[in-house]
Amino acid sequence: MTNQRQITHCWAVSDGRAGMESQSLGLAEALCDRPEVKRLSLRAPWRWLPPQLWPRPLAALSPQGDDLSPPWPQVLIATGRRVIAPALAVRRAAQGRCFVVLMQHPRLNPARADLVIAPAHDGLSGPNVVTTLGSVNRLTQDKLDAAATAFLPRMATLPRPWTTVLIGGASKAYAMPADRMATLAQELAQAVRASGGSALITASRRTGPANKAILRDALKDLPGIFWDGQGDNPYFAFLALADALVVTCDSVNMLCEAAFTGKPVHLVDLPGGSEKFRRFHASLADRGVTRPFKGELQQWRYPPLDETARVAREVEARLRQVGPVG
Repeated sequence: MTNQRQITHCWAVSDGRAGMESQSLGLAEALCDRPEVKRLSLRAPWRWLPPQLWPRPLAALSPQGDDLSPPWPQVLIATGRRVIAPALAVRRAAQGRCFVVLMQHPRLNPARADLVIAPAHDGLSGPNVVTTLGSVNRLTQDKLDAAATAFLPRMATLPRPWTTVLIGGASKAYAMPADRMATLAQELAQAVRASGGSALITASRRTGPANKAILRDALKDLPGIFWDGQGDNPYFAFLALADALVVTCDSVNMLCEAAFTGKPVHLVDLPGGSEKFRRFHASLADRGVTRPFKGELQQWRYPPLDETARVAREVEARLRQVGPVG
C-alpha cells in the first residue's frame, strides 16, 4: 500500500495475546513500513480492576511489559480492552500529535478515540466508527506467496486436492467435547478420502491434547501434514496452498483469514454460540464465503475478503482530514 502520509512511526499495542496483536500489527503494517510492537502488562491491583477505575493508566503498566513513553508515534493502534486506557492516556499526553485507533468494540464512548474499528456484528456505530466484516489481520498476498514457495517442496509427494483444516476449540461461546471431535474427525477422513487428496491440518492450543489425538488417529492412514507445534508454523502456507478449507466456527480471526484466500470455506458447527457469532456467520454466508461442512468437499468462488487494506485506506483518509500528526 502506498503511504501517502509517509507514516514512519506507528505503534501496534496489545496485551501480547496472538489474536489481539495480529489485529493491531496487521493494520500497522498496512500503514507503516516498520511498526513498533508494544506488548503491555499490568501491575497489581490494576490488572484485576476495570480500566475506568485506573486514575493513572500509564502508571498501571508493569515493567514486565513494554513502556509507553515519548517520543509519541504518529499513529497508535490498540486492540483489546486491557490496553484501551493506556492508549487513551497516550492520546491525552500527546495533545493532538498522536492519532489513536482502537480496534474492536471499546465499551466506551467512541468519541474518546480518533477512530474505532469494530466488527459489524458488534452493532457499534458513530461518526468516527468504521465497521468491518469480522477482524483485521496480517495477511497479504505477498506473504502467502512467499510462504507457499518456501513450503511447496514438502508437498511434492502429497496428492491433490489439498484440504486445509483449521481447528479451534473451547471458548466462552463454544464447546468442543470429545464426541463432537470424534464425529468431525470421521467426517474429515471421509471427505479427504473421497477427494483422493491430502489434509493440511493445524490445531490451536484451545483444541486440547485429547481432541488432537482423536483427530490425528482418525486421519493417520490418509496423506497429509498435521502440524504439531514444532518448528516453523506453516499456517500461512496452508492457507496459500489450500484447494479448499474446513474451519471451525469458534474463531472470527481464523474464518476471516480463510476468507482472504477466496477459496471455499466449509464451516464446522460446534455446540454453543452467541447472537454475535450468529450475525457474523450469517454475514459470511451471505457474501458467499462459507457453506456448512457436511462431510464432503465442494468448490465455489467469491471475492477475497481483505478488510485490512480497506480499513487502512480509511485510516489514511481520516488522517488527511485532521492534518499533520507527530
